Amino acid sequence: MLRRWLDSLVNRAVILVIVAISLTAVALTVVNSLVSRQELQAQAETRVASLANLIATELDRKLVERLEALTDVARSLTMTVEAFEGRAQLLVERQVALRHLFDAVYLFDTQGIVIGEYPRDYDQIGRDVSDRDYFRQASGQLTLALSEPYRSHGNQLPAFMMAMPVFDHRGRLIGVLGGAIRLDGDNFMADLADVRLGQSGYLYAATRAGTTLAHGRAPTLVLQPAPSRSEVFEDALAGFEGTRLAVNRQGLETLVSIRQLNQAPWFVAAIWPLQEAFAPAERLAQILLWVALAVLVVLVPLALLVYRRLLAPLTDLAEQITERHLGLRSRAVKVGGGREIRQVADTFNTVLDERSEVVASLADREAFFRSLSQSAPIGILQADVLGRIEFVNPTFEKIVGAHADELRHRYLATFIHPEDRDEAVSRWLEARNVGGIYRGQLRIRHRSEDRTIWVDVMTARIDAADKALGTITVARDITHELEVEAELRAEQRRAESILGVLQEGVLLTDRDGNIRYSNQAARDFLGFGGAGVGGNFFELVTVEADGESWDAARFQAEGEVPVLDGELYNRDGDEFDIELTMLRLNPGEEKERLVFVLRDDSERRRQEERLSWEATHDSLTGLLNRRAFTASLNKYLGEAANLSTPSVLMLIDLDQFKPVNDQGGHLLGDELLRELASVLSESVRKSDSVARLGGDEFGILLPACGLSRAETLAEDIRQAVASVRVDHNGQQFGVTASIGLTELSARDSGPRETVARADEGCYAAKARGRNTVVSVPLPPETP
Repeated sequence: MLRRWLDSLVNRAVILVIVAISLTAVALTVVNSLVSRQELQAQAETRVASLANLIATELDRKLVERLEALTDVARSLTMTVEAFEGRAQLLVERQVALRHLFDAVYLFDTQGIVIGEYPRDYDQIGRDVSDRDYFRQASGQLTLALSEPYRSHGNQLPAFMMAMPVFDHRGRLIGVLGGAIRLDGDNFMADLADVRLGQSGYLYAATRAGTTLAHGRAPTLVLQPAPSRSEVFEDALAGFEGTRLAVNRQGLETLVSIRQLNQAPWFVAAIWPLQEAFAPAERLAQILLWVALAVLVVLVPLALLVYRRLLAPLTDLAEQITERHLGLRSRAVKVGGGREIRQVADTFNTVLDERSEVVASLADREAFFRSLSQSAPIGILQADVLGRIEFVNPTFEKIVGAHADELRHRYLATFIHPEDRDEAVSRWLEARNVGGIYRGQLRIRHRSEDRTIWVDVMTARIDAADKALGTITVARDITHELEVEAELRAEQRRAESILGVLQEGVLLTDRDGNIRYSNQAARDFLGFGGAGVGGNFFELVTVEADGESWDAARFQAEGEVPVLDGELYNRDGDEFDIELTMLRLNPGEEKERLVFVLRDDSERRRQEERLSWEATHDSLTGLLNRRAFTASLNKYLGEAANLSTPSVLMLIDLDQFKPVNDQGGHLLGDELLRELASVLSESVRKSDSVARLGGDEFGILLPACGLSRAETLAEDIRQAVASVRVDHNGQQFGVTASIGLTELSARDSGPRETVARADEGCYAAKARGRNTVVSVPLPPETP
């Protein structure tokens, strides 16, 4: 019922009026409340501050009046102590001026004993008050004393005492004059307790020591401690003076104005609840709300009547539109009313005329489309926005094996294979809603032959000026193509299986080096392990041969590369010794391909290096053999003429090596030779050449060393050789060395002449008793 009622524009307009008036009233009320509260708070702060100041000033005036009177009387009592104590009661009764200012007047002797009082009703004569603070201050400090509030001895009434010392003519203390004032009497605090701020505001007075002097709302709290949980009162006890917002015990915000007295350590507080201060603003807000309610009561019926009359032509317009739509009316619709309603009628007439033209145009286009699609070699299908088939051409009928009449008005999704249906429907909806083109391959069922057909489809949305009319789909039977592709893929997998087991890496790239295929061995070379590979071959690896880099340009410049021995570096930093072959497929054509065959050449090169090493090194000690040593000697002899510091040849012949073989066996001798070879290698520079020339004979070439330095080195080697020991069956074996040195000279006819001089040094060392170094100088130069 509510929904039907809200369907009426009249009722909606009335609700709009109600909402507008209500929001206006609420806004005015809120703004007025905020502004009024600010004004009222400022006025309230001024009022409580003025009242607190007035009361504090009045209390100061009363204190000054009583202090002056008490001081004058104390001065008039100057006499001897005997006269003072003897006439004390008479003196008190004569002080008429003090009777009007104090509730009780007392005279105390110097010991604190009451010796005179007025009135006599309190019966305080003879009471000892020496323990009271006011007496100790007045008699001890000889100055005016104002006591803290206390309860009197006689009637336990709240009071405070003003005490003044009395002196004789010589200025000696003879007693104390005191005036007591009741806090609950009419003499001092009565006006304060009766003052009110509004209905619930009140005044409060307390000492700075924290004792309540007067409480306008709770007189029983006199002499009780001041509120300890209030931050404002805590600050007042510390001397604060001013106006603040505070929260009382009931949780209500209150305005508190504090004024400190000048004549006593007291303060006065004026306290007014903020809620009461804001009462005028709240009353004004209530009045505004009642006024708004009255306005609503008057305007709602009036607005309902006016809107119904204004919108009456719309009903007539709706009837004419219905008649025109049903064909009962041929004339254009025409109504009265406001300009907007007439514009609606004119717009309807224009739209109806344009619709007639569009329908005619669409009929012509549909006839053209049907004639065009009848002879198309691909299947064409038109569906509405819900996916229901509206038109198919003969080619599509052949694809699905059904006549157009069987297909029309059926949902397109029903012909799609169940496994492809969800994705196809999702992509079709995306093409319909977003406006893109859906391309894909899916399976449909041939209805007459009961077989599955693979089709390649493309779907696009048919758009009118302002909406989608449906979709157009073209379909092509690709079943045979997919079968051929499957056979080709099977052949490719067989070829890949064969290539996969090859140890050679095989890559197929285009002319620019982009990898089209790679077997597992090739991927290992590229650093991809078992994962698939892509990218550019020339960017993934670097190929070097004979110290030159083979980049993409060089490979592309070559027709073919039958064999290239080089090194391959992949992006992981791995290095491979390879033998590379490059072939070209379809050279010069657009689909030219490069085939790279990569063979791991590491083992062959290691074999060659091993054979080369064995040809130049002694198998027992790992030192150079005689052939390699002789080649190095020839080299340095050729360079001798160009060196400023001559190179030196050192020959080492071991002493007493045969007994080691004879006593310990050849294995022990071999071990000793290996130890000595290690000592010799560690004793020389990296540029020096160390060789085993025979059974127990060693040679060292020292390039650019100089004979003096070589002699020092030879002596170190001699000592090192002598220190080498090997153990065998609890016995130690060792040898010494006879060393011969000679310089390499460009005048030497060949290595034999140089070796002969060094050998001469070895013979000389043995002749001198072995284990020594002998240098053989160069022969004198013949003229």
